[in-house]
Amino acid sequence: MIRVTTLLKAITAAILLTVSSSYAGETDHQVAIHVDENDPATMNLALNNIANVKKYYDSKGESVKIELVAYGPGLHMFRSDTSPVKDRLSVMSLEIDNLTFSACGNTHRNMSKKAGKDIELVDEATMVSSGVIQLIELQEKGYAYIRP
Repeated sequence: MIRVTTLLKAITAAILLTVSSSYAGETDHQVAIHVDENDPATMNLALNNIANVKKYYDSKGESVKIELVAYGPGLHMFRSDTSPVKDRLSVMSLEIDNLTFSACGNTHRNMSKKAGKDIELVDEATMVSSGVIQLIELQEKGYAYIRP
């Protein structure tokens, strides 16, 4: 009887180890934040949301992956020439792991065409083909959606 009990304990431990290790490296939470207004207050609110979400989950010992997606007039948030928050973007990108700033390629192309030149974005921003599609795909992957 002792051998069977010991064997069952070993099997249970092996199963638990396999299950827990399959989740290793994954984030506990995923958040998509959306900015589509050229409004410094909205942009700062979105960045405050990021800081607060990160602080909350850090205090619980949990990880979070955050992606801020900007399109339409909100793309000014990532423009190197007009962003009222570019200094905050730079600091936050250095301080917060698993933080992505996604710029809408459609909006960028239209703004560049209207300006007659390629609009330069801050280094922290990554271009995606479409901001709307990016938000859809993030939500399909289980991201919580926040619009400040």
